[in-house]
Amino acid sequence: MRTVIFDLDGTLADTSGDLLAAANVCFRGLGHGDVLTTATDGGTAVKGVRAMLALGFDRLGLNYTDADIDAHFPVVVDAYGKDISSRTTIYPGAREAVSRLRDAGYKVGICTNKPEGLAEQLMAALDFRDVFHSLVGADTLPVRKPDPLPFVEAVKRAGGDPARAVLVGDTQTDRDTSTNAGAPSILVTFGPGNFDVSTLKPEALLDHFDDLDGIVARLIA
Repeated sequence: MRTVIFDLDGTLADTSGDLLAAANVCFRGLGHGDVLTTATDGGTAVKGVRAMLALGFDRLGLNYTDADIDAHFPVVVDAYGKDISSRTTIYPGAREAVSRLRDAGYKVGICTNKPEGLAEQLMAALDFRDVFHSLVGADTLPVRKPDPLPFVEAVKRAGGDPARAVLVGDTQTDRDTSTNAGAPSILVTFGPGNFDVSTLKPEALLDHFDDLDGIVARLIA
């Protein structure tokens, strides 16, 4: 069965606002103001909590260790879980594109490096979970992307065939995941951070979700 697996943050939805707000809760708790902004730091937000903490500590000129990152990680996760979707927007056409693929007989799933529980919570809050056949998060398996196993697991849980699957993402991690899995990748050009994903040489670029159907049909005919 042909399957389309999607990354979540920066691919299906712009989650950077809520992620950065959660990180700023941590920085305020340390006696600083809002250190990170959506105007400059959206690309870091979708790389995860550790990346945001590291950027914030660097910006503040603080010396820190991995242990410091680990210590403050739960603070950010807790803040994010309490306000997970108020600043998040689904990208234009994403909801409709996923529904079209499913109606056309494709299996559709999510493979994200967001913890599974938070990913489930967010997708439910966005009223966007039920259309997907599977969801695999950072802690679903002992490994995460770019290891290929989460992608393969997302395909299998969706009822699909990993040999006839494609990954839609927005980062180097997604590109590496698809390469490691021997699957084609489609990278969106509209994710936060203004990074030129064409330099990653994916099998296809996606400028708008209206174009996804044709690209998928070409890659996994």
